[in-house]
Amino acid sequence: MRVLIVDDEPLARDRLRRMLSAVDNCTVVGDAGSGEEALAVAKELVPDLVFMDVRMPGMDGLAAAQHLAKIEPPPAVVFCTAYDDYAVEAFSTQAIGYLLKPVKQVELENAISRTRRVNKAQLHELQDSRVLKNGKQSHLASKSRRGIDLVAINDIRLFQADDKYVRAHHSQGESLLDETLKYLEEEHDGRFVRIHRNALVSIPHIEGIDRNINGQFFVRLQGLDFRPQVSRRHVAPLRKLLEQI
Repeated sequence: MRVLIVDDEPLARDRLRRMLSAVDNCTVVGDAGSGEEALAVAKELVPDLVFMDVRMPGMDGLAAAQHLAKIEPPPAVVFCTAYDDYAVEAFSTQAIGYLLKPVKQVELENAISRTRRVNKAQLHELQDSRVLKNGKQSHLASKSRRGIDLVAINDIRLFQADDKYVRAHHSQGESLLDETLKYLEEEHDGRFVRIHRNALVSIPHIEGIDRNINGQFFVRLQGLDFRPQVSRRHVAPLRKLLEQI
């Protein structure tokens, strides 16, 4: 795999180069200290993967990634930055990863492994799918031990409030989100419906409503191995919704 390193700090570039030297079948073909330089080098060297800083003088990493997406073939981009507040904007490009500095060796290798599983056609598809036709986000950014992961809205079965975070349940497991339940309900109205003061469920994944011997109601969701409880005040609206779909 041909790798390009983009960071305005020489020490950061050198550190990443040393870490990449320990990864099998991974060759650093060049580096750049700015977004503008990254575009020129990428066109010349045609890397498979670009590790990109976000904050740089002149053209920043976000703008550079948008331009790289137009190159044929487009390289995969993994952002490496000390700031986590650019994650959602970063994933509006074709980025497939977002690592927080200081990057650990295992996180770096995991990002490379994910890149090897994504071919060029998938990169195009991923880029095109980031925003839905109605202008709403099609993915959410979630913090994890690997950095920042991307979770597809269409893959989420349940949003569940959990202290100061919201837990998203999807086919790959669970992810913690910074968004509030109220924001998610408003932003994705028509896709999710509230069943409890602390829970939203995906309408397309609803299989039915069950009632136990104690009179409590639960909703069955496709691909979820437990049934979230439905509060009494939400039972009638939920049944009415299911009759309409």
